Amino acid sequence: MNDNALDRKWNAVSLLRFALPTIAMMVFVGFYTITDTIFVARFVNTDALSAINMACPVIQITVGLGTMIATGGNAMVSRKMGAGKNQEAREDFTLLFITAAAVGFLIFITGILWLDGIVYALGASDRLFLYARSYLGILFLFAPANVIQTVFSNLFVTAGKPGMGLGLSVLAGLVNIVLDYFFIAVCGLGMRGAALGTGFGYAIPTAVGIAFFMRNEGALFFTRPKWSRSALREVCLNGSSEMVGQLATAITTFLFNITMMDLSGEDGVAAITIMVYSQFLLNTGYIGFSMGVAPIIGFNHGNKNDARQKSVLRICIAFIAVTSLLVFAGSVLGGPGIVRLFAADTSEVYRIAADGFRIFSCGFLFCGLNIFTSALFTALSNGKVSAALSFLRTFGFLAGGILLLPRIWGITGVWLAVPAAEGVMFLVSVWCLTRL
Repeated sequence: MNDNALDRKWNAVSLLRFALPTIAMMVFVGFYTITDTIFVARFVNTDALSAINMACPVIQITVGLGTMIATGGNAMVSRKMGAGKNQEAREDFTLLFITAAAVGFLIFITGILWLDGIVYALGASDRLFLYARSYLGILFLFAPANVIQTVFSNLFVTAGKPGMGLGLSVLAGLVNIVLDYFFIAVCGLGMRGAALGTGFGYAIPTAVGIAFFMRNEGALFFTRPKWSRSALREVCLNGSSEMVGQLATAITTFLFNITMMDLSGEDGVAAITIMVYSQFLLNTGYIGFSMGVAPIIGFNHGNKNDARQKSVLRICIAFIAVTSLLVFAGSVLGGPGIVRLFAADTSEVYRIAADGFRIFSCGFLFCGLNIFTSALFTALSNGKVSAALSFLRTFGFLAGGILLLPRIWGITGVWLAVPAAEGVMFLVSVWCLTRL
C-alpha cells in the first residue's frame, strides 16, 4: 500500500482539496498582514503607515532568503521523495533548517549593528525616521524565526501535513491580531507594539514546527544531516527565482516610496503602502495555490509521470484563469472599501489611493498566471528559467515602468506601472508554457 499522499491520480476536486489548506493559509497571512497595517493607520497615524512601507524592503529581503531556502529545498526534497530516496530527503531537510537558522541570525546581527544607517538608506524622512526605526529595531530580533517559519510553511505540505501549516498560520495570525490591538491600542506602544505582534506571529509556527519535526514520524523529520555544498548550491540556484523576486520587490518598493515622496510627500507614501498591501492580499490566493501544488508537480517530475503531470497542469491553468477574473472584478468593485479601512474618506491619503485603485486593479487580470508560471519552473527544478521570469516580472518590467511612466503622467504613471508590467509579463509566461 502506497502511503505517500503525493503519489496518486489527481482531478480538479482532489487537487484543489490538497492545495486548499495552503491557499487558505496564504489568504489568512494576507488578511492578518493587512490587519496589522490597518491597526497602525487607525491607532497611530498614516505617517506610521508610511514608515512600515519604508521598512518593507528589509522585511522582503528577509522573507526572500527564507523563501529561497524553502522553495529550492522543497523542490529537491520532494523530488528525492518521489524517487524513493527518503533518508536522503530527510538529511537534506535537516540541513535546510540549520541553514535557515544561520541566515536568520546573520540578519539579526547585521540589523542591530547598523540600524540607523539602514533606516536612513531606505529613504525615511525626518518625519518618518523614528517610526521606521522603532518598527525595524524589534523585527530584527525576530529575523531567525521569520526565516525558519517561512521554510516550515513550505515543508509541511511536502511532509503530507498541509492542514498543519494552515492551522499554525491561523493561530499565529490570531495571536498577531490580538497582540497588535493590545500592544498598540491598549498599551500605547505604537510601532514597537506592531512589531512585537508580528514577531510573535513568526515565533509560534517556528516553535511548533521544531517540535513537530523532532518526532521520528511521518515522511519527513529531523535526522543527522550530511554537509553537502552541492545540495546547498542546488537549493540556492533553484530557489533563486523567489529570492530574486523578493529582492526585486524590495527595490521596486524603495522606488515606489521615493517616487511618491517626491510627487506627494508622506501622504503619497501612505497611499502606495495601501496599494502594496492590498495587492499582496489579493495575490495570496495565487501564491498559496502555487505553493500547494508545487510538491505534486515536483513529485511527478521526480518519478517521470508525464501523463499525470500534464493533467495537473491543465487543471492549474483553468483554476488560475477563473480566479483571475474573479479577483479583478472584486478589486474594481471593492477597491474604495479596502482603502477606507486605512484612511478616512475625507483625507488626502484616501483620495490619492482610491483614485489609483481603479487603474492598479487591471494588473490582477495577469498576475495569477505570472506567479504560477514562475513557481512551476521552480517545482520542475529549472531554477534558471524561474529566476529569469521572476526577475522580469518583479523588477525588469516594473522598475522600468516606475522610472519611466511617472515622468510622462505623474501619479497616474505610478499606478500604471504594475498593470503594464504584469501585462507584458503575461505574454512572456504564455510563451514559456507553450514550450514545455
